[in-house]
Amino acid sequence: MKTVYLDNSATTKPCSEAVNIINNCLTSNWGNPSSTYLPGIEAMEAVENARKTVSKFIGAKEDEIYFTASGTEANNLALFGAANAGRKKGNKIISTTIEHPSILETLKELGTRGFEIVYLSPDKNGVVSEEAFRNAIDKNTILVSTMLVNNEIGSIQNIENISRIIKENNSPALLHCDAVQGFGKIPFKVSKLNVDLLSASGHKIHASKGIGFLYKSSKVHIAPIIFGGGQEKGLRSGTECVPLIAGLSAAVNALPDLNEQLKRWKELNLYAKDRFNETGYIKINSPEDALPCIINISIDGYKSEPMLNALAARNIFVSKGSACAKGHRSYVLSEIGLNNDRIDSALRISFSRETTKEDIDILCDAINEITKKMRRFK
Repeated sequence: MKTVYLDNSATTKPCSEAVNIINNCLTSNWGNPSSTYLPGIEAMEAVENARKTVSKFIGAKEDEIYFTASGTEANNLALFGAANAGRKKGNKIISTTIEHPSILETLKELGTRGFEIVYLSPDKNGVVSEEAFRNAIDKNTILVSTMLVNNEIGSIQNIENISRIIKENNSPALLHCDAVQGFGKIPFKVSKLNVDLLSASGHKIHASKGIGFLYKSSKVHIAPIIFGGGQEKGLRSGTECVPLIAGLSAAVNALPDLNEQLKRWKELNLYAKDRFNETGYIKINSPEDALPCIINISIDGYKSEPMLNALAARNIFVSKGSACAKGHRSYVLSEIGLNNDRIDSALRISFSRETTKEDIDILCDAINEITKKMRRFK
């Protein structure tokens, strides 16, 4: 029985390039990069080569990349760091109601520390309007944080417009972008997005879990939240994980041309939607202009959990939504106005560069067979 893995927004299979270099660093290049003798120097070279690769990929300077243990840590560092550093300028932080839990939980904590947190709601397509940002951003705003791509429905926020609004409103606010679901999928340069801070993660692009990074513009200052030996220029102390950093670099180098990949995903997306629409009982929750590798659907009259289990029994793996919101009803789908029945029957399908039409056919055929069997027990 073929395994069909369609939960790539949760994690991706590490590519051979990343696995090979991780293994090499674990067995050969295992020195401490802070050491000044040869093994340490070789380890630091691997770290700095990775920094060069990542910075070039997003159009940053090498000294603007700070490696972290995850996208979650990068988000925490960005928000706590910016809030603590900017407190003398104001205390207002603006975000949206459909951010990842690593943002929402951090904002919740900042709220207990005296910061005013303003949450903006999206429209039915999962996009917050320019007008909402324009009305909220003022001279007391020290930070605006919003995701590039929503992890559940794939909606894309126009980050460049938000940056423009901050400047038009004469606000001192730093702009942070959670790009975990967009990095390595949408071609972008930080200079064009005009962000001050940007977070990303390795395991969404076929690197390993346990590695992420924060881009911080050299023009801005944020405060560290981890203290120790002063690694990563004092912003993120702790011995660098050379194998995973090198693995991230290898995964970035192994990425296909992103425009070609998007074109291929659009074809798969349209093919999948045609198959879903043929059923007459599957509704599409993702907006038309969403990132094409994410499709959120609802199967009318069939709860998500039994469907997930039935698909998993056939070696077909999808999800209900964010892997970080296990067991909870999707707040993202609620925020875009879907009713509880629609939310409770939702599934998220997400592609990787290895996904094929055959995978989609196997999924759709399985859903048809499972729903047919389930009807007998209703």
